[in-house]
Amino acid sequence: MAVISYRQALHDTLRAELRRDDDVVLLGEEIGVFEGSYKITAGLLAEFGPRRVRDTPICEEGFTGLAIGAAMLGLRPVVEIMTINFSLLAIDQIVNNAAKLRSMSGGQVSVPLVIRTPGGGGQQLSATHSQNLEVWYAHVPGLKVVAPATPADAKGLLAAAIRDDDPVIVIENLALYNTRGEVPDGEHVAEIGRAAVLKPGRDITIVGYSRSAVIALDVARRLEGEGIGAEVIDLRSLRPLDRETICASARRTGRAVVVEDDWLSYGVGAEVAATIAEGAFDYLDAPVRRVAAAEVPLPYAKPLELAALPDAGALIRVIRQTLDATRFAR
Repeated sequence: MAVISYRQALHDTLRAELRRDDDVVLLGEEIGVFEGSYKITAGLLAEFGPRRVRDTPICEEGFTGLAIGAAMLGLRPVVEIMTINFSLLAIDQIVNNAAKLRSMSGGQVSVPLVIRTPGGGGQQLSATHSQNLEVWYAHVPGLKVVAPATPADAKGLLAAAIRDDDPVIVIENLALYNTRGEVPDGEHVAEIGRAAVLKPGRDITIVGYSRSAVIALDVARRLEGEGIGAEVIDLRSLRPLDRETICASARRTGRAVVVEDDWLSYGVGAEVAATIAEGAFDYLDAPVRRVAAAEVPLPYAKPLELAALPDAGALIRVIRQTLDATRFAR
């Protein structure tokens, strides 16, 4: 095990996969000479050359379409889109081509494509650069969507995505790039579609993903000092969604709170809440509660931005309300 940053885990995985498989190529704006807007690709152009690490024009639709064509012909492109907000310029290619080609060709064509893109607020990048749009892609059959919360999962899920024969969207939260954690040495490939129990507990289930899973774990550790046993589920994968692990936890604890950085309406949390209602209803002592971002375009001003985003305080309040409402239920 080594303790490294989330950023370093992504970099090291890209390097390892480039070395492992000559068909892996990187495409994106400023990923070569500039070494990436977030320095994930630092040093890779010098090591692997412009055939494997290619700077693209500022045209997301164009280079995403190019990558889809390359994947259809046998390469394994890894596309970096500078922020998930810019992926909207390529959404036709992602949703109507990458996601559909295997089905529409009767299984004759596969698209082993990875799209890496960061999202999330809290960095004062204003409304059009701070969105959490992963639920848009998780809605689409034919795509896989993963959202690592830890450096270990950044390594494991990115490696799994690159080796997958279907298109995978890898969501990276900007606030996580400098976080650090233990990462297994050597090859580490996670299972797409499998949630993780970050902390077991008996009193309430907290479900999150990406940055919200980190918040959930911090809150659970705080509550443990008060004798409250919170179980933390990190979704890790949004499509496919590990409904079995979610429902099994809710059945054990009898209470559940879902936390996400996305807006409340129609978000990932809504899908998780419905999953629990369908798969664990008879075991619940209280309605499933949700904690999410305020339904506004995210403000630029730091105090307003932080007020709009879910935090530990908001999550703790909802957990206490859920527990208080069911104090005498059992």
